[in-house]
Amino acid sequence: MIEPRWRLIEADESVTEHLHRALGIHPVLCRILAQRGICTVEDARRFFRPSLRELPSPFALQDMERAVARLEQAVDRSERILLYGDYDVDGTTGVALLYTFFSRFHPNIDYYLPHREQEGYGISSAGVEYARRSGSTLIVAVDCGTHDHQTISLAKSYGIDIIVCDHHLPEGHLPAAYAILNPRRADCSYPHPHLSGCGIAFKLAQGLALARNTPAEELEDLLDFVALSTCCDLVPLVGENRALTFFGLSRMERRPRIGIWALLQQSQCTAPLGVRDMVFGIGPMLNAAGRLSHAREAVRLLLAAERNSALEQAARLARLSQQRRLLERSVARQAICQWNSRADAQERRGIVLFDPSCPRGIAGLVASRMVEHFYRPTIVLTRSGDQAVGSGRSVPGFNLHEALRHCRHLLTAFGGHLHAVGVQLPIGQVAAFAECFEEVVRQHLPKEAEMPELTLCACLDFVELTPSFWRILKQFAPFGPGNMTPIFWAKRVRDTGQSRILSGGHVQLSVRQDDGPVWTGIGFGLAPAFERLRSGPFDLAYSIEEDKYEHLGALRIRARAARPPSA
Repeated sequence: MIEPRWRLIEADESVTEHLHRALGIHPVLCRILAQRGICTVEDARRFFRPSLRELPSPFALQDMERAVARLEQAVDRSERILLYGDYDVDGTTGVALLYTFFSRFHPNIDYYLPHREQEGYGISSAGVEYARRSGSTLIVAVDCGTHDHQTISLAKSYGIDIIVCDHHLPEGHLPAAYAILNPRRADCSYPHPHLSGCGIAFKLAQGLALARNTPAEELEDLLDFVALSTCCDLVPLVGENRALTFFGLSRMERRPRIGIWALLQQSQCTAPLGVRDMVFGIGPMLNAAGRLSHAREAVRLLLAAERNSALEQAARLARLSQQRRLLERSVARQAICQWNSRADAQERRGIVLFDPSCPRGIAGLVASRMVEHFYRPTIVLTRSGDQAVGSGRSVPGFNLHEALRHCRHLLTAFGGHLHAVGVQLPIGQVAAFAECFEEVVRQHLPKEAEMPELTLCACLDFVELTPSFWRILKQFAPFGPGNMTPIFWAKRVRDTGQSRILSGGHVQLSVRQDDGPVWTGIGFGLAPAFERLRSGPFDLAYSIEEDKYEHLGALRIRARAARPPSA
């Protein structure tokens, strides 16, 4: 594991002072606000008190009027509508959201999820053929479609219209869909371009509801789907995304739908629910369906109406998730050994690993493990017929999607985001692609991105961690990309002698500063630094959180890193 470099985030001191005078809260809290671009009292009000009434109009999305008009026509004519979703959490929650919404007034509706191994990502020809056979005349696709020129043209030849709800970066011209709702298309000026695919599906529901004069309150029970997708797809938790997630998590706590309630039972997640509960608790179980079985199982559970059946389905997904974890660890260990065995492993700035034995459904997870281990942009490929298919993960500061653009002459297809991509190419081109990718990484990977970075908000002594400080700090949640959990820095910390190593390489902490109060907590993966902790003093990078398990509601620290003491 590579130790991170520590960097203190800068903040405009005049803004910090202005907020301190106006809000009367701890100056460190004002500093964090300033670091996040919250510069005025009105900004702070919107941040601490998000409102659904202040969301942008769905009709600010390019093609929304056209999409809503087509849906109104389909409803009026009782046309059969097929909801098509990608096989991950974003796609399955988007399908479940639209199915729940349409079922209230349009019973002629169906859904389809592609099989990851047999059909791959995007709108498949098998899915279009299913729509034709089932008599569907309109497909609404979620979390896919922006790059699916051929299959959208196939659907059009059958007289089937397609409305796309997607957030992947367009590549070249757009396909000939009836409407493409994608805030990242060049001609769209929507103010929040980083909605999840399910979030865009919600905007479509919102647009149709406005056209049908449906009360806005009737859409609020759909926000749990949006929150789940927004958290698990790791889109920025700012602006509209933060508001949708805030209210979605709240609804999930107060009145979870049966399927999500069953998943919460399996994951043992408890209130207050946060992003981590979605990303590491519920999300992996839903994703396991698409990785090791079929994504329709995830949708079926999300739509469940009976508790006992939902519990059985959730238990099955939990078993699949555990199976996926074991498989992922085994394949990742093998992949790391395979890469280390290369004579040029240390010299390579990027990693392209072709492993025909790697299951397609976990290639992205293995790539993530390799990024954690080597801290280099990584693409893991496996075999699918005469093609190499796989996924890539990046490091902060390196645009993986843009890197693939430089190699596109070797690729059959690619798509994705800044830090996560999918890729397909002829097996015969793998070696050439690896060299091309290496050259792009060498040219475009910034020097500072070669080492992990730990960003600190402020130096904060333990004595300042008061109940009133925590009461305001927790209002910064939900935490996630773009609004990360604040990490602080405490100087000259000492172990009390009660810290100990736990299984899995974690450390149970008991620390203090000078003669101040003793703080307990957890340090995940900090076992290699245990001797440094015991021999102290040391500087500690940490965050603060509520203990939801052993000492319910009590505050504890989460150690992030330790280093020799500063002067």
